[in-house]
Amino acid sequence: MKLSEHKNLKSAITDLPVKEKDRLLLRLIAKDKVLTEHLHYKLLESEIDLEDRKEKIKADVSEQIPELKKLNAKEALVKVRKMITSVNHFYKVTKDPIGEVELKIFILNNVPFDYRRSILGYRDYMILFSSFYIKTVAVTINKYRKLHEDLQFDLSENLNNLLDKIYSSKLAASAEASSLPREIN
Repeated sequence: MKLSEHKNLKSAITDLPVKEKDRLLLRLIAKDKVLTEHLHYKLLESEIDLEDRKEKIKADVSEQIPELKKLNAKEALVKVRKMITSVNHFYKVTKDPIGEVELKIFILNNVPFDYRRSILGYRDYMILFSSFYIKTVAVTINKYRKLHEDLQFDLSENLNNLLDKIYSSKLAASAEASSLPREIN
């Protein structure tokens, strides 16, 4: 049920006494963890806290990179998905598109490509890993293009390093098939 479908409900809510509105608002917020964290960020945190959040994600990723090199493709896929999910959560909370693109480029630049094949099982998880990786790069490039050109300039070197890394690896064929650019201007 959307609020826009109930025109009378919107006016009835605005007519409620302040104390009643506050009580209802607090009950609603308590049901959504991301909304609660977003409001905490928006109302109680500053620009320094935003940088701290980014640095924490970077530190967590940097800590996991040596471990990734020892895993097989299936285990690496799970770890990398969790890393990208943490950035998606960061964006939901902070609504910081610059930080989101910056963090995804950081993760994608640091993730290795060579993994052991799983001996057991019938699926080739390296194909799934490659597909996920290339799709994530494509989504990141789309978000990058929506940023202001000054911000794009700040991130372009790291993004071009990522594209160079992809095209000089065994993922080049997948990148070509997905129409990933070889370079961002």
